[in-house]
Parts: sequence; C-alpha cells; structure tokens
Amino acid sequence: MSGIRASGSVVAHAVLRSPWTIRFADRVPLVMVTVLHGGGTLVLADGSHTILNAGDTALVQAEELFHLADDPATLDQPHEAYELSCFVPGGFGCDAPELIPSPTKTGVPGEASLLVGAYRASDRRHERLLSALPKVLVVHEEAETCLWLENSAADAVQLSAGSQALMDRLFDWALVCTLRSWLSAQQDHAPAWYRGMADPVVGPALTAIHGRPFDRWTVASLAAEAAVSRALFARRFTEVMGEPPLAYLTEWRMAEAEELLADPARSVAQVATSVGYSDAFGFSAAFKRLRGTSPTEFRAALV
Repeated sequence: MSGIRASGSVVAHAVLRSPWTIRFADRVPLVMVTVLHGGGTLVLADGSHTILNAGDTALVQAEELFHLADDPATLDQPHEAYELSCFVPGGFGCDAPELIPSPTKTGVPGEASLLVGAYRASDRRHERLLSALPKVLVVHEEAETCLWLENSAADAVQLSAGSQALMDRLFDWALVCTLRSWLSAQQDHAPAWYRGMADPVVGPALTAIHGRPFDRWTVASLAAEAAVSRALFARRFTEVMGEPPLAYLTEWRMAEAEELLADPARSVAQVATSVGYSDAFGFSAAFKRLRGTSPTEFRAALV
C-alpha cells in the first residue's frame, strides 16, 4: 500500500443536480469516489455499470477513462458535464479546492454530493496490490464515518498553508482504511500476502523479510522468527503463501531491487548488497532469471 500516494487530490465536494456526469480523464492506478449524499452510477470504458449509494466508497483502477453519472442514460442526453483530470496537461487540474461550486442542498431528487481523490504511483510496489483488486470495489461506511470525512475535508480546504498536503494525507488515510475493510471482508479469498501478515506463523517471518531483506535468511532462521520448528514453518508458509519461504524471499528481494535500481546514484553492486547478495554477479544472475533482463538493462529502460 505504501507505493500509492495521493498527489494533488481534489475535493469534489459539490451538490450535483440531475442530469449530470463527471468524466475522469486521469489514467492513474486508483481513483477513490465517496458518495456523501445521493448516489450515481460508475460507467467504465467497457460499458459495465456499478451503482453507488450514500455511504459508498468506490476504488476504481483508472487506466482507462470512465464516468460517474446520475444515470447511465444521461451520457446520451444533454446534461451538465464536468471533467476531472488532476494530472493531464490542459485538464481541469487539482489546484482548485472544489470541482464545481457547492450550492446549498435543496432536497430535490437527483442531488448528489461527492468526495474524489486521485492516486499516482510513487514506485512499482503498487502492482502487487492492484493485481489482487477488481476493476471496481465498493465499501459501504456508516453515515457517521462519511460525515467525519466530509468535515475533515472541508476543514483542510479552508486552511491556507499546507492545505494540499493535508488533503493528500487525508485521502491516503481513506485509501488504506477502504482497502483494509475490503480485504478483511474477503476472508479466505483475500490475497495470500494479506492473509499471511495475520497468520501467527507466517506473519513474523514476513515482517522479518520485509524489514531486513539483506539478512542471510534461511528456512531455519525464519522459523526462529516465528518460534516454531523448521518443518512446521516451511509447511505452513507454503500453505498460506502458495510458495516456499525462500522463493518468496527471492521475489521480495527482486521487488526491492527494482525500487533501488530506479535511483541512478546507486550502483548495481550497492543494490545487490542492499537486498542480501554478496556480489553483483550473483545478484545480476538472479535478477535476469526472474525478470528476464539484467539490472543494467532494467535501469536503462526506466529512463
């Protein structure tokens, strides 16, 4: 989750009156839409629909354009159309605190009030998260939770110094809470890396691997972190994670190495040491075997 951050988030805290649509033009890893009042329908590029009601928060993988409308039929009729494009040059942008002015709610049927946040990726770690999520997921919150978020967003907007940073962190918090709620509800269908962190045997080993990938880990030393026998640990880890502990360790090291290779100030030898390899040759061989390209070629492709 640490690989996705709000940057220049928008508070689309507006009262929309039917008929209306919002076009989301950013092609970013995730867009979050929280419906405070009223409702609408998400319409993805493939034509699929997801209905949102008051209290619903939707996370949308937004590699393609999508719309939020009061009704899908509105897209084919004359209506008030707005565009939200935080990161597209020449788009609406994220420098304004509100997508559109917020008139007083009148109680007229078709009114809706929203909060919207767009998330860019700060590294490649988000790919594992996104691969475990559907194109659209919806979590329902109680009215008190949405009211707290609405009031906090309104307070943040009114501050002058640091208001954008405060808003971005607010949306980061909302993203993590939404993901945790959704993943917890999946129970046995949650991805292995999520279930593993809560497992009394696997969890301590994962914490050790994630925190110290450079250590000379063995199955025995990881079992010691979990305070169980080597045989029990190896069996339980494979059951929960779907792969043996050392295979997971190697994959995690490669994921860490990808992040470090993005920093041109680090040599390949320094990256190798940082992820637990004693020399650049052994690291390069492992990286090419798992990624299909050498560390040097991988770094060159990032430019």
